[in-house]
Amino acid sequence: MGARTRYTLSGGLHVAWQAVGSADRDLLYVPTWISQVEQLVSEPSIYAFVERLCEFARVITFDRRGSGLSDPITEPPTLEDQMDDVLAVMDAAGSGRATLMGSLEGGLLAMAFAASHPERVESLVLYATFARARWAPDYDFVPGDDEREARIEASIAQWGEGSVPLALAPSRAGDPAFRDWAGRIERYSASPGTIRKIMGFVGETDVRGVLPTIRVPTLVMHRRGDQFLDIRHSRYIAEHVPSARLVELEGEDNMFSVGDSEAIVGEVEELMTGTRQERAPDRVLATVLFTDIVGSTERAAALGDSGWRSLLGRHDELVRSQVQRHRGRWVKSTGDGVLATFDGPARAIRAAAAIEAGVRELGIEIRAGLHTGECEVMGDDVGGLAVHIGARVMARARAGEVLVSSTVKDLVVGSGIGFTERGSHELRGIPGEWRLFAAG
Repeated sequence: MGARTRYTLSGGLHVAWQAVGSADRDLLYVPTWISQVEQLVSEPSIYAFVERLCEFARVITFDRRGSGLSDPITEPPTLEDQMDDVLAVMDAAGSGRATLMGSLEGGLLAMAFAASHPERVESLVLYATFARARWAPDYDFVPGDDEREARIEASIAQWGEGSVPLALAPSRAGDPAFRDWAGRIERYSASPGTIRKIMGFVGETDVRGVLPTIRVPTLVMHRRGDQFLDIRHSRYIAEHVPSARLVELEGEDNMFSVGDSEAIVGEVEELMTGTRQERAPDRVLATVLFTDIVGSTERAAALGDSGWRSLLGRHDELVRSQVQRHRGRWVKSTGDGVLATFDGPARAIRAAAAIEAGVRELGIEIRAGLHTGECEVMGDDVGGLAVHIGARVMARARAGEVLVSSTVKDLVVGSGIGFTERGSHELRGIPGEWRLFAAG
């Protein structure tokens, strides 16, 4: 996209901002304080998310005063100061009216601005945000002050290691590149001392009284399984903003660009344009690998929670390293196993064999199943019949066995990999009979 970072003055402070895209509609993303406009899009999923938005909107964003490339602050800014920053950015970008989109603490500012400056707001998008961060008798689904303070101090103690972004996107926690970006975006956004001041300010902000005065079309979205922020925050907002529309999405990640991001973009597109582009899913030929730890329930019970978590962590680290070594892509953990994809079946088999040998040294056994076929790429996830077949093949594998479909076997002729026939099987939910082979 190659957006250029510019500066505008707001109350004597310089605010860094960017605009990208050429559509005739403007979308202004109000960021959290953990942001830096140039580093944010260095995460591929965010880059792809913004690129998708640019199909129907010019996307404007900025760094909050005190964070990223904007001027530092000595004291937390007032909400009024921050609304002035939004006005300054809109004026500098030549945006008369825009759809505002805010998430987490960015939503507080977006809601206040929409209520105070409806003449500048076309519509409002609130994704996984809140009207108040601290416990109150009539807002009792948030942690108490002591727990909240302990969480803040824990984040400050490891600031720069990426703990907050990793908590926002638990499905990406095993991705080394994402972990590197997570630490980098924390370090580039603000210092630990500044973040402590800002989190204190966020805790004192309460926009519940603002909600009934928001009169612009409002879309509220939240993933039902969000592990970072309780969905009841969004339900509360939707109940108190007149005519707000609540969309509850599937998924456990809080970060909008991780998981099924197209569901989010599609809702925004429909709000802004009145229609939603039906996008055919990206399809790719891939070899799907499923693994599963044999006897995991019994082993977890024997080791206890702490011992099992430690063993599972070593298992995951070993699997990730072998997937990466064999040019594969870790897709997600399945609890006591993994799903990964490879661009070549021979590499997938060798990775599975290396994983099986490695985990034996940890005192555990796995079963592995592989199938090659066309997969639908859905953000960070994959789907389609090939994925279901891979899972069913794994379910037929014995302890310590790498089991493959005949499709995989036929594609690795000449590789030197040997196979033992395991007969024909019916795979639950899959038509026909399937010949399966043990590799090695």
